[in-house]
Amino acid sequence: MSAATLFVTGGAGFIGSALVRMLIAESGWRIVNIDKLTYAGNLESLSQVTSNPRYLFSQTDICDRDALDRLFAEHLPSGVIHLAAESHVDRSIHGPADFIETNIVGTYTLLEATRAYWMSLATDRKSAFRFHHVSTDEVYGSLGAEGLFTETTSYSPNSPYSASKAASDHLVRAWQHTYGLPVLVTNCSNNYGPYQFPEKLIPLMILNALRGKALPIYGKGDNVRDWLHVDDHVRALWRVFEKGLPGETYNIGGHNEKTNLEVVDTLCALLDELRPRGDGRPYQELQSFVADRPGHDRRYAIDATKIERELGWVPRESFESGLRKTVGWYLANADWIEHVVSGEYRNWVKQNYSDRNAA
Repeated sequence: MSAATLFVTGGAGFIGSALVRMLIAESGWRIVNIDKLTYAGNLESLSQVTSNPRYLFSQTDICDRDALDRLFAEHLPSGVIHLAAESHVDRSIHGPADFIETNIVGTYTLLEATRAYWMSLATDRKSAFRFHHVSTDEVYGSLGAEGLFTETTSYSPNSPYSASKAASDHLVRAWQHTYGLPVLVTNCSNNYGPYQFPEKLIPLMILNALRGKALPIYGKGDNVRDWLHVDDHVRALWRVFEKGLPGETYNIGGHNEKTNLEVVDTLCALLDELRPRGDGRPYQELQSFVADRPGHDRRYAIDATKIERELGWVPRESFESGLRKTVGWYLANADWIEHVVSGEYRNWVKQNYSDRNAA
């Protein structure tokens, strides 16, 4: 009997590629990776699964309804995990249009394609089908010094990015309430780990430090985030998809609140230990405080009690263990970093992907 098929949108991105690698390695799912391959989509991050017979790639825009309908008709999936999104807050401030198009219009288009397919299924397959929408804690807005985001926290997004994700969350819930589509929603805290595009804080700081460049820190560096290792996150996504109750939301957090300055200080200390500068001077000397980002939320922190209580998920990595592994990975994978920085990763698919992987 052939393996059941799962669609993963945005599977060439940071979190999506980690999910695909894990599902191919540890599950029996056949994965169709649906990704437009925008600037942050990197198929080189999936090199270890490219030749696996349970993996297929389709370069498809989730705003393209006809293409989505063809994929559903061809592959007959048992579910969708939807990660495709524009995700960088700074980019959303300077160019919000792409965020509206992908995160809102794209999610709507995918929901409608999914609903049309789901309605055509036999009763048993229809009841087993799941649409899992992956979102962010940024939809909740900014916390004060105390308190945690729960699944019932009111939405109060403050950036174009978080507003677009909040809109997509509402669309997904509306498709459950109005049409009965069996959906799941997860909201996660800040992810970090291997293969992250170096516009994000942790890989940017590692890359700049290794090149002797300034380490720019917004404001006073006192903005607080809850950090979640990407491998812990994708284990949670898998658990929610297979065990979660349709219609429910699950918050996924790492229990690791750190100020941005604490993160950069820890990175500098790890690099001092693992890759000392040639002149022996500390990496901390490269820190530079810059003007704060417009509308910069003060603090995010997730209460992940529900997913632990109901589904038995807890993070395996502490911030210290996860960050040490992350720094070690970047130090050991200079070629991957260089390909991203130079743009060479865009040519990787042409040089390494066989026709078999084009879905």
